Amino acid sequence: MQRIIGPPIETAAAPHQAIGKIPALAIFASDALSSVAYATEEILLILAISGSIFFSLSIPIAIAIAVLLVILTISYRQTIFAYPTGGGAYIVSRENLGELAAKIAGAALMTDYILTVAVSISSGVAQISSAFPILDPYRVYLAVLIIIVMTVINMRGIKESSTTFAIPTYFFLISAMLMLGTGFIKWIMGTLDDVTGVEMVSSFSQPITLFLLLRAFSSGCTALTGVEAISNGISAFKPPRSKNAAQTMLAMSTILAVLFIGITLLAHEINAMPSETETVISQIARTVFGTGLIYVIAMAATTTILIMAANTSFADFPRLAALQAADGVLPRQLTYRGSRLVFSWGIVGLAGLASILVIVFNASVSALIPLYAVGVFLSFTLSQSGMVIHWQQISKLANQEKSDDEEKLIHYDPHWRLKQIINIIGAIATGIVTLIFAVTKFAQGAWFILILIPMLVWAFSRTHNHYQTVAKQLSLGGLDIKPHASPMITIILVDSVHAGTLRLVNFAESLGHPWDAIHIAVNPEKVASILERWDERIGIGELHILPSPYRSLAEPLREYIHQRQAELPGAFIHVVVGQLAMTTYWEQALHNNTNLFLDLLVRDMDRVVVTSVPYQVSLREQYAARLKVEISDSIQDAATTFEPAEEDSDAQDASIESIDDPID
Repeated sequence: MQRIIGPPIETAAAPHQAIGKIPALAIFASDALSSVAYATEEILLILAISGSIFFSLSIPIAIAIAVLLVILTISYRQTIFAYPTGGGAYIVSRENLGELAAKIAGAALMTDYILTVAVSISSGVAQISSAFPILDPYRVYLAVLIIIVMTVINMRGIKESSTTFAIPTYFFLISAMLMLGTGFIKWIMGTLDDVTGVEMVSSFSQPITLFLLLRAFSSGCTALTGVEAISNGISAFKPPRSKNAAQTMLAMSTILAVLFIGITLLAHEINAMPSETETVISQIARTVFGTGLIYVIAMAATTTILIMAANTSFADFPRLAALQAADGVLPRQLTYRGSRLVFSWGIVGLAGLASILVIVFNASVSALIPLYAVGVFLSFTLSQSGMVIHWQQISKLANQEKSDDEEKLIHYDPHWRLKQIINIIGAIATGIVTLIFAVTKFAQGAWFILILIPMLVWAFSRTHNHYQTVAKQLSLGGLDIKPHASPMITIILVDSVHAGTLRLVNFAESLGHPWDAIHIAVNPEKVASILERWDERIGIGELHILPSPYRSLAEPLREYIHQRQAELPGAFIHVVVGQLAMTTYWEQALHNNTNLFLDLLVRDMDRVVVTSVPYQVSLREQYAARLKVEISDSIQDAATTFEPAEEDSDAQDASIESIDDPID
């Protein structure tokens, strides 16, 4: 695994994994920047219902979305400084609106991050298919393969992934700005032609209505997804974190606005149209550059940024999941950092869920878009509402000096009223857009998200209740108990008699107290042979045979444990089982691995403990040589005290000989 993701990074090196503003723009802004490749097309796709004559309405719709972007940028910059440890909408909602709002925000953001991966990579594959139509039947396979590659890159660590993704992100920015610059120069000079060779999607010639305009607006608002990413990932920035994050967000929003408005204007000027075979961004690039090398480079850059957009989710989803897991609403495993100091379980989980979406929806952007952005705008609304409460709480505090430590919240801000008004405007605007999404996209698939989010909140609550219950059960409060020794009954579970069995017996002997050996007779024909080999090769202890007429391991073992517990109440039952340990995972999968089964079998039984004794078959000769030396030394030590009995000597010889037997 180290060959794939790299050598482990020590915990002390965590501060050195922080990133600066330039690579941070590639990591956290790629989602927002990439959305310009399909946001304009989604607007035109809705307007096409009423006919291409209404495509000019895409310009005022784009301007309205840009105004909303300005509101969000100012609002989230305030969030960055108010909550410098990161967490975005989840932390703001938890601190100001309560646990329920935090769970809703967390569920909304998680669904958005998963959909971001599915949508962006599906869109990137669509760009590839536009340039190379022969690849269209393989879109799903390409999308899943790209998700796997991005997973591996992100498992290598945030610093390394930021370096990897910085080049393609800035390559796209240069390419997009060159396309816009060339396009506007040709427009001014009157040499910008109309697009040709494009067949528009079906037009139904429905009358333009307010509902249709709102649908187009909500579709175009996909350009704003990813705006909150920087506020979620402040902890990844180099100090001063808040300042660097705020500057990065301002740069991202400025670039996003320029690209979105510019692409919408050029699309209208060349009469671009939504098509099943060619994307709008491809139509613009082909009209501006022709079909030569520059066009191919522009499409490669667009495809790359669409794929890189998924990296915003790979950077933020694991952090958000870790925050929620730390609060006990998601499995605790999500808080664990892998060998490269990234939240490995979160990365793998995101990749798996996004791959499922890609497969189910056949990597279709149009099919995934209706599910998209509902969650993110719901989180926008909760975040802005939480900030309104935050400033109200700030106003009640005594006037104090601003803390120099950016990790501490500002206790008082004399400009709290102005900032509160900004967040009120943001909350109202994003709340309206959320309602527009819910209504206009409901029939197209938003209903699924509106059902999924409450289901996730319910799951969060159940998980949280479970952890609280376990914590109460583990508490020592009110229990008048002290550590003490209890009697122990050791049971060796024997399947066959071979070198691994001898190691099992050696372990039991090392414990220094009596033990029982049992064999569950799943196959009665083997019992006589096993007893004979036990007497011949092991030579100590008695092997008890437990009948199993229905070929079950579970029932005979549980009955035997209950019997021994009844004989000695309060004793620990120590079940010792052997395990053949292989050098590779696939070889291990070829064996029964009974130790895993036993852990599940006895987990509900009080005072029953399972110990697995591995026998590495690849080290058989080393084990044999070491055991012969140990036995020889013990015999020499014993000879100085007494003359060993003949039968004991024979038992030792039998033990030594059994090492050389092949494993059954």
